[in-house]
Amino acid sequence: MTEPLVQSEESANLPVPTRLDEVKGWFWPADQILFDWFLSRQNADPAGGGDLLELGAYLGKSAIFVGGYLKEGEEFTVCDLFDSPAEDDSNDGEMQRSYATLTRRAFEANYRAFHEELPTVVQAVTAVLPDRVRPASCRFVHVDASHLYAHVRTDVETSRLLAAPGAVVVFDDFRAEHCPGVAAAVWGAVDARRLHVLCITQHKMYATWDDPEPLRTELAVFLAGREDLWHGVEEVAGAPLIRITGRKAVPPAHPRSRYEASAPGRAPEPGPAPAAVPSRRTPPRQSPLVRRLAKDLLPPVLTRTARRWL
Repeated sequence: MTEPLVQSEESANLPVPTRLDEVKGWFWPADQILFDWFLSRQNADPAGGGDLLELGAYLGKSAIFVGGYLKEGEEFTVCDLFDSPAEDDSNDGEMQRSYATLTRRAFEANYRAFHEELPTVVQAVTAVLPDRVRPASCRFVHVDASHLYAHVRTDVETSRLLAAPGAVVVFDDFRAEHCPGVAAAVWGAVDARRLHVLCITQHKMYATWDDPEPLRTELAVFLAGREDLWHGVEEVAGAPLIRITGRKAVPPAHPRSRYEASAPGRAPEPGPAPAAVPSRRTPPRQSPLVRRLAKDLLPPVLTRTARRWL
């Protein structure tokens, strides 16, 4: 169960997001499309039940999105240190550098803006999860916690222990230059031929601990029908891997904030202005000085060409 928090004047005055885009965080359209596809596929499968799990929540942007796919009788667990001190100096140093403003109150305020009930919040290091979550119970696991190799390696193993049969596990920052520990831990599991990669985007790796072929085949069919996602296939570690780029990706519908309609003075955001296209019938008027200089300085052939252009 979520441990209760005493509401303070500070938490009562937190800004309330009226759209998912207003929640700070890194959750790009291509990954929103893939989260939606994997989770919707599971929800449509009568045998695809299971719990949801997120390791590392920041201010709740991806958790809010994932929470929209929670079905009755399922549990969504979110684990994060939030503003608690870490158990070792290196992890605590990373927390202070990257997440100095992070608070659990901000996460809960953001989540409550979109969902009536909070997920099960575990405010602790992710290493405690095998004692808090039932083994082989989670159909979708999103790992975006520590960037330190030792911690990520533990998170990879935790995802294996808690993943239900056929579960999808997603690893963030698997290739970022500032997170080499994540790359080493995740690709190490792939190289050991235990973790099977389904696809990668610029920011996330999607994988499974079970037979990847059914998911990979269905995903390829889905991507073939998306004009806003580029994809290619190449062989990595003896298996096909789908690469996805979504610079023009159109994200799916977001969860609606309970405060969206009551946002004061909010007008629809204007779309991009159409590019100005000069009319062929009314070309821009040119200065007489330009025409005179062209006549005086250019050879006759070029002068006739310049007259037609002007």
